[in-house]
Amino acid sequence: MTPAQQRITEVFVEVADSLTDDFDIIDLLQRLSERCVELLDVSAAGILLADQYDELQILAASDENTRLLELFALQHDQGPCVECFRSGQSHTDIDLTTAGALARWPRFTAQARQSGFVRTHAIPLRLRQRVVGALNLFHEQPGTFTRADELLARALADIATIAILQQRTLQHSQLERIQLQTALDTRIVIEQAKGVLAERWQTTVDDAFAVLRNHARSRHLRITDLARRVIDGGLDTEALLHGMDVTPGDAGFPPPHHEAPSPELPPDTPAPTPE
Repeated sequence: MTPAQQRITEVFVEVADSLTDDFDIIDLLQRLSERCVELLDVSAAGILLADQYDELQILAASDENTRLLELFALQHDQGPCVECFRSGQSHTDIDLTTAGALARWPRFTAQARQSGFVRTHAIPLRLRQRVVGALNLFHEQPGTFTRADELLARALADIATIAILQQRTLQHSQLERIQLQTALDTRIVIEQAKGVLAERWQTTVDDAFAVLRNHARSRHLRITDLARRVIDGGLDTEALLHGMDVTPGDAGFPPPHHEAPSPELPPDTPAPTPE
């Protein structure tokens, strides 16, 4: 087995081990987008998911620049990712430097070039005949997306689909849609927390997210729960920045307040009367 094949196997095992009964969908798909960059030799990756109204939303991105580009594509309702979701077909090896790409997706292509990308691929997230989202890959350098690359990208997209639509959520269509909407709602909370931390720490959104995510993982917390505490103001962000514990009762939180119990009166002592 080559080192590359060994690494692919490790990533698939890592993802499979994460699919427990109570896994963190946001963290899992965030890691998966980063593994796409690593395994497919692309510059960036993003995962889009359809909400309860079948409108695409951003669920994970390997970096902030890619997240903003995906958001731009959705706002203008154009780009390979949008067409991939609607058609259920892959769009691979799209050269963004050509006049054809500019004519087909004028706003998206111009923004992608401005972001430094020259090629892109869009792979559908599909469960049987239903498409629930898309995996998007971007290159900053020209090159070739091989057949082996495409097959691996499809396998990674299938993992994302399995993570989103785990078997226990497929018993009823309504439950499935609720889980998808919940995943999107939690992402909004995380984005807000990233902005708060980046502003407070005077750093980049990507670095703020890395601190938030690493703290949650190292202490077995949900990213969403930690992010919600950032927004609510119930968390010492300076302690978080310096790697201190920020769970209730630990450093970063004041100790819980307990009122002293009233002293008991000896037997036969008359109760005090109001003056």
